[in-house]
Amino acid sequence: MTHLFYETIRLEQQSDYARVIAATPQVPSDYSFTNLWGWAEEYGLQWAWSDGLVWIRQERPRLTHWAPMGDWNLVDWQSTLEAWDVGSRFIRVPQTLHEIWSNRLSNGVTVKETRGQWDYLYSAADLIQLSGNRYHRKKNLVNQFKRKYPYTYLPMNEEMVAKALEMQSDWCVWRDCEAHESLAAENRVIERILKQWEALRGLTGGAVVVEGQLACYTIAERIASDHLIIHFEKGDPDFKGSYQAINQLFLAHQAEPDTHVNREQDLENPGLRKAKLSYHPIDYIRKNEVILD
Repeated sequence: MTHLFYETIRLEQQSDYARVIAATPQVPSDYSFTNLWGWAEEYGLQWAWSDGLVWIRQERPRLTHWAPMGDWNLVDWQSTLEAWDVGSRFIRVPQTLHEIWSNRLSNGVTVKETRGQWDYLYSAADLIQLSGNRYHRKKNLVNQFKRKYPYTYLPMNEEMVAKALEMQSDWCVWRDCEAHESLAAENRVIERILKQWEALRGLTGGAVVVEGQLACYTIAERIASDHLIIHFEKGDPDFKGSYQAINQLFLAHQAEPDTHVNREQDLENPGLRKAKLSYHPIDYIRKNEVILD
């Protein structure tokens, strides 16, 4: 596949990419601008713009192609993909797109399920209200946090960004980032995003301060009026219930009840999967590996 010109993902391309995303029928968390730009250095992410589509690839740990973004319904996929070799492999392909490919390509595609890449979708109303027995433990932790600590909720601003950067340094010590490259990489990405907070459009977030100390914070991105992606949540382990508190407080202050909340994937991590399932998703954005037949 040689006819595409791949280039670095640049901040000044945000507005152009936002228009592409707005036309895309199904947008997983991976393909938001903040995610692509934030992780670009870690994965060697690049993109190529061609005929209304944005093609994305990663160069590390090996060259791999992602799904293209754009209005998939307007594309002549038979001619668009004819330059790709049989056996070409794409990862993180949303279900809507691989169904289109299956229906429109004469030779079809092979789909391999990658459950660990599925995004978890929740109702903001459910996560705000925490009603019923299934949320009993979560609600108890939130209420205990609110009763125990003289907290203040604040939207993410310049002061809170500075506090979050300080907390990240401490968090890496708590979690021993030096011994875990995945945690070290995540920390670098968070720092990169926080340092460009004002430049990244669509970013939102919140923080909880207890007597001047940052107890927890969240970084989120709004990619549509009813679609909010939670990219990162961090809490100080000295404050019991901090993660449950920031989850509930952020959405209560900054999300409409009808918002779909995307809390990203579990990456086949059993603990992460258990935690995400415990919030009772209402659906998933299914992303799978697709091979051209």
